[in-house]
Order: sequence, then C-alpha cells, then structure tokens
Amino acid sequence: MNNSRSTGVIALVLAGLTALAPFAIDTYLPAFPVMADALDSDKAGLQQSLTAYLLPYALMTLWHGAISDAIGRLAAIRWGLIVFALASVGCALAPNVETLWFFRALQGISAGAGNVVARAMVRDLFEGVAAQRVMAQVQMIFGFAPAIAPVIGGLLLGIHWQAIFVFLGLYALFMLLAAYRYLPETMPVEKRRPFSAAAVHQGYKQVFADTEFIRLSIAFGANFAGFFIYVLSAPVFLIEHLGLNEQQFGWMFIPTVLCMVLGSWFARHYAGRMSSRMILCLSYGWMAGIALFNIVICLFPPWNFMLSILPVALYNIGMAFSGPLMTVAALDRHPGLRGTAASGQAFMQMLLSTLSAGLLIPLLWRHPLGLALGMAGYLLIGWVSVRNSALWQQKV
Repeated sequence: MNNSRSTGVIALVLAGLTALAPFAIDTYLPAFPVMADALDSDKAGLQQSLTAYLLPYALMTLWHGAISDAIGRLAAIRWGLIVFALASVGCALAPNVETLWFFRALQGISAGAGNVVARAMVRDLFEGVAAQRVMAQVQMIFGFAPAIAPVIGGLLLGIHWQAIFVFLGLYALFMLLAAYRYLPETMPVEKRRPFSAAAVHQGYKQVFADTEFIRLSIAFGANFAGFFIYVLSAPVFLIEHLGLNEQQFGWMFIPTVLCMVLGSWFARHYAGRMSSRMILCLSYGWMAGIALFNIVICLFPPWNFMLSILPVALYNIGMAFSGPLMTVAALDRHPGLRGTAASGQAFMQMLLSTLSAGLLIPLLWRHPLGLALGMAGYLLIGWVSVRNSALWQQKV
C-alpha cells in the first residue's frame, strides 16, 4: 500500500471512529415522537436523554486520553467500543425512559474513546502542516455522519425505533474490526505513562494551566456549539417550526454537512499556503455574516424551511475551515501529553454542547430567533477567545 493510500485509509478509519459520537445523537432524533409514546414519556423526557448522554460523554473525555497514554491507543478504542455496543443493546431493550437515560449515560461514557484517541493518533503519526491536512481530511469524511445519520434513523424507524440502537451497536463493532485491521499502535510500551488519579491530575494541571490551550479549545468548542444548537433542537426546529416530518430531517443535515465538507476541503487545501491569521479572519468574518443573516431571517415569519436552513448550513463552512488549524495548534502545545491534551480539548467542546442540551436549548427553541441568537452568542464567545490567542497574532 503506497503512502498516500495508507494515509487515506487511516484517515477514513479515524473519521469513522469520530463519527460514532454524532451517530449516537443524530440517528435517533427522528424517533423522538415515537419513542416518547412507546416509553410513556414526553418531549422533555426524551430531550433529557441527550443530556444523559452528553454529560457523561464530556466528563469521560477527561479520562480517555490519559487511559490511551497508559494502555495504548488501540486498547482504549477496544474497550470503549465494546462498552458502547453493549449499552446500545440496553437502549434498544429499555422499557421506560428512565432505563433509556441509564444506558444512554453508559453510551456517553464510552463513545468518546474513538473521538479522543483519533485526535491523538493524528498527531502521533503526522507533523506540522501534514497533521493539519490530515485533520482536515478526517473532518471532511467525518462530516458526512450528521447528514446520513438522521436519514438512516428515519429509515430504521420504519422497522422499529429499537432498530436504531441495534444499528449503533453493530456500527461500533464494525469500527472495532476496522481499527484493528488498519490502524497502527502509535503509543509503544516504552512511551506509556503510568495510569493513576494523581498522574491524570498532574497532566491536566499542566494542560489547563496553559492559557493558549484554553483559548483555542474554547474557541473551537464555541464555534461547534453554535451549529450544534440546531442539531440538538432538530425535533422542535424542523417539525414544529418548519413543518417537516421525521423522514425529512435530511433537508437540514445534508446541506449542513456538504458545507462542512467544503470548509474542510478549504482547510486541507490552504494549510501551509495561507497564514493562520488570514484563515481565522476569513472564517470568523464568514460566520459573523451568516449569523447576522440568520437573525434577520428569523425576524420575518412565516419561515420558509429552505431559507431557514440555509444559514445553518453555510455557517459550517467557516467552522470547518478554521477547525483543523485550532485543533492541531492546541494539541501542539503539549506534545508529551497528546492523549491528555486531546481529552481536554474534547471535554471543552462537549461541555459547551452539554450546557446547550440541558439548559439553553429548552429556553431557545420556543422561537427560531432564540436559536439564531444562540448561534451568534456562541460565535462571539469563540471570536473573543481566539482573538486573544497567540495563533491570531501569527502573520505567516
């Protein structure tokens, strides 16, 4: 296998691992109304199943990287995927919403292993501009997951809502086989670090004391949360506000992902050809214009579903353009603690998304304008964070 093909296969498998997290969210969104009836719950009860997944996901990301630094990358992936597959079976067999919450939490605990370890493996295998390009390639492939996940969920809903969770379990097992077939172990025994609470605490003390790392992680996480608001509120935004049905979620997810792929292509193409400052300026200028356009659209009902979805999709171009640059720059701050740094970065991203799911979205989704203001608010947080970073100051 030549180097370019080998890199492409590795990027494909790493993207498949990172895609598990959005699959675990987006695939069952179309089933919310049916599941609410089947589990004798309501819209709020099903919404809290997202929080039950996201909060453990965010907290456990603080451990996945440190675990992979201690036992190896592939072993961390193995245990994460096995637990996720078993938890998916539990979700499928849940007799009530409380049981669903429990197994969704177990999914959250395990789902982040692939995402965190994949980030660390990119930096284990590639350096500098090459790492930025591979990260963009992973992001580009990963971007298809949110588009096809609700479509798959809608089709499986035609069989039974339980089929969605059976699919998730089978996907996890398939990725486990792919990881062992195509991924090298990038954390050899001689480089592994002892795993203990004290060692993990010391590692995070070093990582989170780094102001530049914090700024870049918050910026990337806030940019993502600005889009993720619409993912988590999709059942209300698409069905109640825009009048679509459970099988039409693709109307939002397909264009948003196509725009994410386009932004990722820009990131890969211009890595090393354009200064960091220029990439950030173009990205944030684009996202700011789109966020303003989104607010204006929401001020004038009735809302056309195509016009309302357009700014959600276009926002992703800027988010994906700047994402690999900030991700690699943050991980490069701690080359000796890449697993821990990847965990810390993922934690910051998911913490913002978790706060959205549990606190903000139930307040914002009452009106499309609330969601538009939420997107703009997160974008502002991201811009303030990156504006004060050293990355912004790089002119070349």
